[in-house]
Amino acid sequence: MACRSGCCCGSGPINEDNARFLLLALFIVVYLLCGAAVFSALEHPKEREAKERWAQRFEHFSQKYNLSKKELNNFLRNYEEANVAGIRVDAIRPRWDFTGAFYFVGTVVSTIGFGMTTPATIGGKVFLMFYGLLGCAATILFFNLFLERVITVIAFVLKSCYERRRNKAVLPQNGRQVSEGNRASGAGEELAGWKPSVYCVMLILGAAAVLVSCCASLMYSAAEGWGYLDSLYFCFVAFSTIGFGDMVSSQRVAYEGHATAAYRLGNFFFILTGVCCIYSLFNVISIVIKQVLNWLLRRLEAPCRCCFPRRGHHPHRHPRRNVVAPGHLRARRDPSIETDAINESETDTGRRLSGEMISMRDFLAANKVNLAIMQKQLSEMAVGNQRQSSSSSRQNGFSGGVGALGIMNNRLAETSVDR
Repeated sequence: MACRSGCCCGSGPINEDNARFLLLALFIVVYLLCGAAVFSALEHPKEREAKERWAQRFEHFSQKYNLSKKELNNFLRNYEEANVAGIRVDAIRPRWDFTGAFYFVGTVVSTIGFGMTTPATIGGKVFLMFYGLLGCAATILFFNLFLERVITVIAFVLKSCYERRRNKAVLPQNGRQVSEGNRASGAGEELAGWKPSVYCVMLILGAAAVLVSCCASLMYSAAEGWGYLDSLYFCFVAFSTIGFGDMVSSQRVAYEGHATAAYRLGNFFFILTGVCCIYSLFNVISIVIKQVLNWLLRRLEAPCRCCFPRRGHHPHRHPRRNVVAPGHLRARRDPSIETDAINESETDTGRRLSGEMISMRDFLAANKVNLAIMQKQLSEMAVGNQRQSSSSSRQNGFSGGVGALGIMNNRLAETSVDR
């Protein structure tokens, strides 16, 4: 009866989704604190040194030219205002001609936002709010569709390699060669539930992101005169849409060798490709992070035998879905990209629809409002197509879910069907 009323630790059972959310929030807070400590230790001494050096130069300049510190400070503030408007000491291309404005709107809709160009007029600021609302949404949709196609290609290639290796590993039975029909039938049954590993997909996307960044760094190092490590730093900041603005590409009026147009075209291509690759990689890494959180939750709940027994079925606990573990704990569970989950054929009475994150029965029983389900329902209402109730039906890859995680779940769940 103690298990029914509450946990022996002093509180009732915690919903798994809420526990995962709290664990992730704790991880982010600790991660921020550690990052702040590292950057403070690395950068603060240099900041203090630069501040002292500037104070000495300011004092020396004011004494040398017999200028009052107040007038000199006012002049520097005027220069800061001009700098915000796009006036620089070095020669750069105009900020607000058509090409400069096109570069600006590209950084807006891609959410990079370098900050070297910002609207100064009231009309420009108001227009930016409406322009960015639609533009950012459309660009995120483009990134999702790009991710859908990349995942489809990766899944097709991995499935083909797996099928080829399996066909080579088939041995004759009872000294006789297995017939082609029996071999094809057995292969079809085994491949029906096969899905690519999330770790393989992450490795491929990571290699693609590194390759694009290295090639782009060679171009930026040669054209901008940056060091190669500085160019790699710029690639990560730009491709991940962080966009500090301390280093910005393609800002000169002209480049040596009369290759200005070619360089700007290459800059556009690398930024577009790099953002798509890093966006896809981030979404796959988020699935791996969720796997680690699920593993930690199982480790944390193991000591509490009264609420979460290790063996048997708890009367108040639904079968867990979408749970995988890293390392040796994956002995009986094969992680895949589909809902960062495992094959639940041992616990479910029937095969779930591809990409389905939670059934309506579980939704009503657990009484939880899942954001993914609401997104799916809104998407289906928008296109006018209701999901079929048959367990053998297949969803369209995009209409089955909204967002990058839903796209990866749907597309990689459909790899058992030949396209």
